[in-house]
Amino acid sequence: MSGPTVEISNVHKSYGGKQAVRDLSLTVDPGECLALVGHNGAGKTTLMKLMLGLVRSSAGSVRVFGDDPGESAAVRDRFGIGFLPETVSFDAAMTGTEVMAFFARLKGVAVADGMALLERVELADAAPARIKTYSKGMRQRLGLAQALLGEPRLLLLDEPTTGLDPNLRQAFYGIIRELCAGGTSVILSSHILTELEARTDRVAIMNQGRLVACDTLDALRDRAGLAVRVRLRVKQGDAAAIASRLRSSADLARVNGQYVDLACGLGDKMMVLRDIAALGPDVVDVEIVPPTFDEVYNHFCLKEDRS
Repeated sequence: MSGPTVEISNVHKSYGGKQAVRDLSLTVDPGECLALVGHNGAGKTTLMKLMLGLVRSSAGSVRVFGDDPGESAAVRDRFGIGFLPETVSFDAAMTGTEVMAFFARLKGVAVADGMALLERVELADAAPARIKTYSKGMRQRLGLAQALLGEPRLLLLDEPTTGLDPNLRQAFYGIIRELCAGGTSVILSSHILTELEARTDRVAIMNQGRLVACDTLDALRDRAGLAVRVRLRVKQGDAAAIASRLRSSADLARVNGQYVDLACGLGDKMMVLRDIAALGPDVVDVEIVPPTFDEVYNHFCLKEDRS
């Protein structure tokens, strides 16, 4: 199909007197990986449930592959939607093989596909063992495997790397890259912002049920106007002299024997680097640290809280 995978327009969702989602609009394109971030209770899980058709919006429109997922399960059957919830729970008495066979039959795909996915998430050796013997990371990988059944065109992942060691996290994001390259849309919610930084196309920040910002991380950095940090490493004892030679295009943050720390706006970064280059061999090394994902996130959430 052509057009966005997900189209959400002016959606509200209330539970009794509590507004979980407020006037939210969002689109997600085929092949896009979107990071959905926000504090606990910001509305992320409710938004995923709206896209799955598990709950209906109180107002506004939700369209997945052009259809309302709340009206029928047909959209999930026709295009395939994979979901990994934040809390993964399986029958502890079942084996990994039995769990995958159950979900394969439920989704109408070959049981052999489930076995292949266990290989993909490095659980083939543990497949005959009962779930009660699995570690948290193993259960998480089993949850990811069931979410991938049926080659979904939309994948919703809520805290997917919880319990995974660094190597398995790398493997997980490798799978996500392959899926997106094949046209699958991925919406990934996580509190571990640092690992999302270079792995998602856009960032959607939610706060108190509202979408307070949505763009590429670089664009959000520009909008936030946060400082870039520049650290110079110089010869021991030369830091104060080097600091005195720098022009006022950057604010001096700290001088500490062998290091000079500066802060400047994104628009002044190149001017500061030219000033540093003019210092020649007196500067041993330069480290540039842009505003972190955490800082950008905090900026937009605090801005919303103050408004």
